[in-house]
Amino acid sequence: MPHGWIIFDKPLELGSTQAVGAVKRNLREAGLLGKGKDKTKVGHGGTLDPLATGVLPIAIGEATKLCGRMLDASKIYDFTIAFGTETETLDVEGAVSETSDHLPTLEQIKAVLPQFTGPIEQIPPKYSALKIDGKRAYDLARAGDKIEMKTRNVMIFDLSVVSPLEAEGELVSVTLSAHVSKGTYIRSLARDIARGLGTVGHVSMLRRTKAGPFTLEHAISLDKLNEIGKGANIKDYLLPLEAGLDDIPAFALTPDQARLLRHGMTLDEQDLIGNPAQKQGLHGLFLATEGDSPVALAELLDGTVKVVRGFNL
Repeated sequence: MPHGWIIFDKPLELGSTQAVGAVKRNLREAGLLGKGKDKTKVGHGGTLDPLATGVLPIAIGEATKLCGRMLDASKIYDFTIAFGTETETLDVEGAVSETSDHLPTLEQIKAVLPQFTGPIEQIPPKYSALKIDGKRAYDLARAGDKIEMKTRNVMIFDLSVVSPLEAEGELVSVTLSAHVSKGTYIRSLARDIARGLGTVGHVSMLRRTKAGPFTLEHAISLDKLNEIGKGANIKDYLLPLEAGLDDIPAFALTPDQARLLRHGMTLDEQDLIGNPAQKQGLHGLFLATEGDSPVALAELLDGTVKVVRGFNL
């Protein structure tokens, strides 16, 4: 059974759950999905709205144990703010809720972006999947209930202009690139930038270009994905499990050490062997391997190595 990542270039109007379903269907058609307790697990590493496109990491098999880390990873988005109208959903799907005749200039946009870079506070959209008293905010909003969304702290690592669309010096829209922390709502960011410019706006295009270590260069289209179900070798499209852990060091274990970790045992730091230079600075999370095979996501803390997530490979 396959274990690893398919990086999907999600098209418009396809939900993240539907994308996972498309991967399962192709695995089933290729005879790789399995049945019952041997059924291959499939999950995604970060929801993308149907109106968004781009990088959607889909984990297969043992890689699903890393979906939580992928959800926590930073993301990069390209998004277009259409000025002059704000909608209830803050994107093209909602009804217009506010308008403004004022259009900003490119210089004004560049001048305001630093205000939205670094640690910022934002109010999530009412039309979002956040839960309020156990119910989804978008369900409450559609029912006409009054909703008070709580402010959250997020980090905008970088924010820059990609391309403007001018009308006699004023901008009817602008496309920005944002590198953001988990929990950031791009629709809220676009709303706040527009209001910071003395106007209103909504997101007319949203494309994720990077999620964790994965970029559009790794991504395959729906047509390519469907080739797996028609007999194409999945290895041509599958990235290894450890590709999702490129931000932490790897350490090679002996067979005996690997066996202990596979059984949930701990290791003493002094038992680790190898080049002392390899151990230097090894602290916290690391990928424990035996040869080319991942054994566990492990943690070295206070001189003891413990398993965080074990891989059955």
